[in-house]
Amino acid sequence: MSPPRADGFVHLEDYAPPAWRIPHAELAFDLEREATVVEATLRLEPDPGQPGHAVVLDGEELELLDIEADGAPLPADRWDYDGRHLRIDGFASAFTLRTRARIRPADNTRLEGLYTSGPLLLTQCEAEGFRRITFFADRPDVMPTWRIVLRADRAAFPVLLANGNPAGTRELDGGRHEATWENPHPTPCYLFAIAAGQLRRVTHTLRTAEGREVELNVWAQGDDVVRCHYALGAVERALRWDEQRFGRCYDLEVFNVVAAQDFTMGAMENKGLNIFNARYILADEESATDEDFLAIESVVAHEYLHNWSGNRVTLRDWFQLSLKEGLTVFRDTEFSADLHSRALKRIEVVRLLRARQFAEDAGALAHAVRPDRYREISNFYTLTIYEKGAEVVRVLQALVGEEAFRAGMDRYFADNDGRAATIEDFLAAHAAASGSDLSDFARWYAQAGTPELWITADYDEASGDYTLQVDQHTPPTPGQAHKEALPMPLRFVLFAPDGGVIDAAPETDAPALPGGGVALTQATHVLRWRGLRARPLPAFNQGFAAPVKLRFEYDAADLAALARFESDPFNRWDLLQRLASGALLHTLDPEQATVALGDALGALLDDDAADPAFVAECLALPDFDTLAEACDVVDVDELVARRESLLDRLAEEHVERLQRRYESLAAAAGDGLTAPAMAARALRNACLAWLTRLDPEATLAQAQFATATTMTARLGALRCLVHFEAPGAAAALAEFRTRWAADPLVTDKWIACLASRPHPDTLDDIGELLASSWWLPTNPNRVRAVVGTFSRANPLGFHRRDGAGYRFVAAQVEKLDGINPQVAARLLGAFETWRKLAEPLRHQARLALASLQGRLHSGDTRDLLQRLLDDA
Repeated sequence: MSPPRADGFVHLEDYAPPAWRIPHAELAFDLEREATVVEATLRLEPDPGQPGHAVVLDGEELELLDIEADGAPLPADRWDYDGRHLRIDGFASAFTLRTRARIRPADNTRLEGLYTSGPLLLTQCEAEGFRRITFFADRPDVMPTWRIVLRADRAAFPVLLANGNPAGTRELDGGRHEATWENPHPTPCYLFAIAAGQLRRVTHTLRTAEGREVELNVWAQGDDVVRCHYALGAVERALRWDEQRFGRCYDLEVFNVVAAQDFTMGAMENKGLNIFNARYILADEESATDEDFLAIESVVAHEYLHNWSGNRVTLRDWFQLSLKEGLTVFRDTEFSADLHSRALKRIEVVRLLRARQFAEDAGALAHAVRPDRYREISNFYTLTIYEKGAEVVRVLQALVGEEAFRAGMDRYFADNDGRAATIEDFLAAHAAASGSDLSDFARWYAQAGTPELWITADYDEASGDYTLQVDQHTPPTPGQAHKEALPMPLRFVLFAPDGGVIDAAPETDAPALPGGGVALTQATHVLRWRGLRARPLPAFNQGFAAPVKLRFEYDAADLAALARFESDPFNRWDLLQRLASGALLHTLDPEQATVALGDALGALLDDDAADPAFVAECLALPDFDTLAEACDVVDVDELVARRESLLDRLAEEHVERLQRRYESLAAAAGDGLTAPAMAARALRNACLAWLTRLDPEATLAQAQFATATTMTARLGALRCLVHFEAPGAAAALAEFRTRWAADPLVTDKWIACLASRPHPDTLDDIGELLASSWWLPTNPNRVRAVVGTFSRANPLGFHRRDGAGYRFVAAQVEKLDGINPQVAARLLGAFETWRKLAEPLRHQARLALASLQGRLHSGDTRDLLQRLLDDA
């Protein structure tokens, strides 16, 4: 990677290949918590196209003990280490460099590089953590093969894991032992991993479709191992799915997964040794909700699927981050959709896009799926890179068709296996396989912001001609005032007044899509139908085929009719969401929209044949973030009050239906992880939340809490008691807290429940938490449970009119900046849409952000703060 310019940014256009390559690396670790010594032996070879360059290796917070070249000590005048880079002069041809450096894992609260998590030693190297382990060219396009030797005290570290295949063990003097690992696949250092400590495993051996025998292991500490069986099954399901759906087989003899209580991210796809946040591994019905189980399966699949989309084919540079993350999110969502309900998975994805990614696209932190510059790459692990990146891949699949898309994926993997690839390589493979010109499609990667489609209709009663004009527009974003049209699919259906489908193709210059619909390729397209007997009712963007905001003038009656006509569950849900949003934001007649929504929900509650999980999704009205994103100016108190009023009215209207469904599903909602049981629990909890609004004594919630046999039922009841400040809430909370005091993951659940209580005085409860032993500022999960939940899931608390919520989060960002900058920076992201707030909140948010100027020390938080305050 090229160094930053004078403006502090690394620029995509400055990319240059490494002047020195490292085809092979051998590392030897003498592991200790307080001080670990790392010996690195690197074979360095100059790039013939870039002669005359000094060797420059990255290295931060390393104590250099020895340095040799080709077996001889390197004179002091041949090298220089400034605390960030090791520069070596005087070499023009290949040589072998050996360094010994000391690092201090126990002091590493950043959780980057080698660090301690309780009694364990673990690593996290993406994006730039490897430079905190040893001297190396810490960039993704340097891809050696690896030999790793781990030595440690056997009693303290009986299990020694690293990347690749096990290559031998031996006993050493003094109660120490050694394990050697070899990774034969060229792999960048960000995928390097170590896990050492007192670990136990669940294991299973299988044979891949290519005939390779593979041992699957999931490791955890002590008795936690009994909660690893579900994750182990998820690994096998992901492995088999990738064989069948994409023809990708696993390529090592062992696949290890380790659960870590202290981990900044969700998980990491290190080659052959995935390290996971424990919340995405440990689960049983006593301690984990149904939502937890589905998240575990999804995240396990995501990291396993990286073995091809990220590891075997990796990145040329960090600007290409969505090439692995967006592509793998697309793959893991397809995995979940194939194994479970495609409609429910699509609902989950679209909720997140509308609530959070659209807001990111419209706020101060907007950036392209492939940004053209960055100060801190850690700040680009965003919903735009992941979720919008996945949607861009989905758009590509829609434009070329599923068969051609699969052929393009096969070609991409074949052409780039063992290479560091780019977005251009990805598109070239798909262009070659499909015969399509994808040059305009590349704009999806270069252009920030959410596209908007404005569709207007005209019907000529005399001729029966019906015309739709589709205009595409993307609003300006920071640094990008001008936007070009993006190629995208437009799926649509024309319904006759009786609900029948008008099966006629339009006259248009827009190309037809495989599977129906048209491809929008210009800023404006016209679609025309001739001789229709009556004005049709159109529906657009079925399945959310493109990540766009769609504008078309419906009234409440139109949306209600479409909700009856549509047969696809996702589309029905989407129409009900539009009705609810229209009622709440007054983009529709509020009374008409409320009546139509109430009628539709009543029909769903009466339909015992409808999937209870789908009905539960329909009862979940658009959340605050989704509604706020659709507003030009956000009046927090007014928006929350409208939403609560609508929920109260609908609950009163349907109380008997809600009670009937709640009771009728009692037997089906018992124990077990079957789809019917999970669906029944989802709808029971949704009904309970609505019914508790009408019951000052919270009778049902107290009874459910007392008799619950699953965490899903127990936590659902606890939320109702706490959030509605019901009698028995304090007792239930105390019982829950005491019962699960020794389990940090379940402790996070009751803390998050408390932090999300929708009341301004929740900040007082949080103050008590921070003064107690429950507050663990070095543990990312605990920080997210308290501060993250408060800022992202409690609008009345975070947006207190006196600004106390903003000041609290800003103060925590400052404190955490010196502990774990990545966690601190992510908390700062809660302010991304502060400019849209109505006064006095806008002023209060501005003051809280301004108070951090000159007080932050890490590049992560300083970068985000500057972007939030630019042009403020």
